[in-house]
Amino acid sequence: MTDAIQIERERGLLTLRLNRPDKKNALTRAMYSHLAEALKQADTDPEINAVLITGSAECFTAGNDIADFLQQPPSNLDSPVFQFMLTLLECRKPVIAAVAGAAVGIGTTLLLHCDLVYVSRDARLRMPFVNLGLCPEFGSSLLLPRLLGHAKAAELLLLGEGFSGEQAAEWGIATEALGSGEAALAKAREMARRFESLPPEAVRISKQLMKAPDREQVRKVIEEEGALFTQRLRSPEAVAALSGFINRH
Repeated sequence: MTDAIQIERERGLLTLRLNRPDKKNALTRAMYSHLAEALKQADTDPEINAVLITGSAECFTAGNDIADFLQQPPSNLDSPVFQFMLTLLECRKPVIAAVAGAAVGIGTTLLLHCDLVYVSRDARLRMPFVNLGLCPEFGSSLLLPRLLGHAKAAELLLLGEGFSGEQAAEWGIATEALGSGEAALAKAREMARRFESLPPEAVRISKQLMKAPDREQVRKVIEEEGALFTQRLRSPEAVAALSGFINRH
């Protein structure tokens, strides 16, 4: 399963590439573990200036691998998915995302914790938690209403409405929308490389100052959402919705 996360190191840039094309880069427990471990190592490696998270030029990620998720659902904050969330939340290095195609569920919510996000204009982002009998995760119930206002956030989180990469940039979820997946990745890589010529400690302190006022509140919300999310996974609503999803796919 390690091949599902390709780790590429090029001078001061560490790229974490989701590479499971047959499953639209759907994320498994093993992939979350590898992502969390790579982020932890990058955070303590003085030679790494920035981390780039991407998928392919056609697909970022379809979200959780539902079958894998149901086989051994997360039960507490030690579960791989929550370890990944908390590691990304605490990462002191700049994290850049390049997004094309589908970005579903955590494929969208993880972007709220990246420092720079470059998307293709036709990327398709969606957080269908309620549609699957679940609830928001990764701090999105706090961060999205704060960023977009309650009404727009309700459309995305309560109805599970999808939106484009162009809209993501207009709303401040993404830094910039570009003409293609290749262009989004090239721009993300170009901007990530700029950190190689910047004083790393100054960058680290500046990110820390930007994140510090909200970090504990965001962590608390992630834990509260996580507890409810794990409860919802066992609910009749979620079991029926998720089983139906698997049967359709």
